[in-house]
Amino acid sequence: MIVAEIVRSGFVEGHHYGSVVALAADGSVDWSVGAVETPILPRSCNKPVQAMGMVRAGLELPQELLALACASHSGEPFHVEGARRILGLAGLDESALQTPPDYPLDDAAREVVIRAGGGRSPVQMNCSGKHAAMLATCVVNGWDITTYHHPEHPLQVALREAFAEMTGEPVGTVAVDGCGAPLFSTSLVGLATAFRRLALGQDGAARDDAAARGVAEAIRAHPEHVSGTARDEAALLRAIPGAIGKAGAESCYAVALADGRAFALKTDDGAPRVRPVLMAAALRRSGVDTEPGVDTAAVRRTGVADLLGGGEIVGEIRACL
Repeated sequence: MIVAEIVRSGFVEGHHYGSVVALAADGSVDWSVGAVETPILPRSCNKPVQAMGMVRAGLELPQELLALACASHSGEPFHVEGARRILGLAGLDESALQTPPDYPLDDAAREVVIRAGGGRSPVQMNCSGKHAAMLATCVVNGWDITTYHHPEHPLQVALREAFAEMTGEPVGTVAVDGCGAPLFSTSLVGLATAFRRLALGQDGAARDDAAARGVAEAIRAHPEHVSGTARDEAALLRAIPGAIGKAGAESCYAVALADGRAFALKTDDGAPRVRPVLMAAALRRSGVDTEPGVDTAAVRRTGVADLLGGGEIVGEIRACL
């Protein structure tokens, strides 16, 4: 279904197709657009749920490092040093990481590395916080650290079980994510349900869950560790008290509020530019942006995607929700 228009000089030159779901505070579907019950690969949106599974398996980290375990980080210095700290607490170093070598995601951080003569490295890769936390969880349990990213590894079996419980759906597909770790499928309804449960600090049976609560509190306290200081995700979480959220590749995005309302979306073309536009529009459709305590202007700013012509703004990507 069309979820956004590409408008240049008043002319609609293209469209983004996708799906969006909004859950009410009780977990029921409040409204939806497109195919929200079809399985998808949520990519890095899965990370907070995986982090919760690691905490259940015995992982203990300072709050900011637990937030980093949920991250697709920008590779800013505090992100890279944080991943090293997680490894150090487990008695490991960067050589244990199985993330593919990469430059920082953040343009400024990448330029600093290149100007200093540096190159790609596993610890700079945006998933290094998650991988470091996986390794630390293996150390706690005495599991093999060389195969921690294999689907049949005890760690990944435990994370898959936790993921299925929190989404309320069986994992139909286990794919390989960009970082090399297992990637579990679910629907947008399942993804929103998992984030709702995290935000409420509950397990799949609506019981109090210390691991879920701890992950949610870490994200709320350190949103810049989950993405980066200049990222739209961090700006959105800072603007909505009590919110948690995570973006992923292929234009996936999930956000949950402290009262249990939750939103999840994905576009068919995977264009990253439309992802924040759609989330801001979804929040606006549900009236979240004007609720007490919410920074309305900041929420709406995350949804602005200008189109340029000759260096001037001549259009926008406009949500159709």
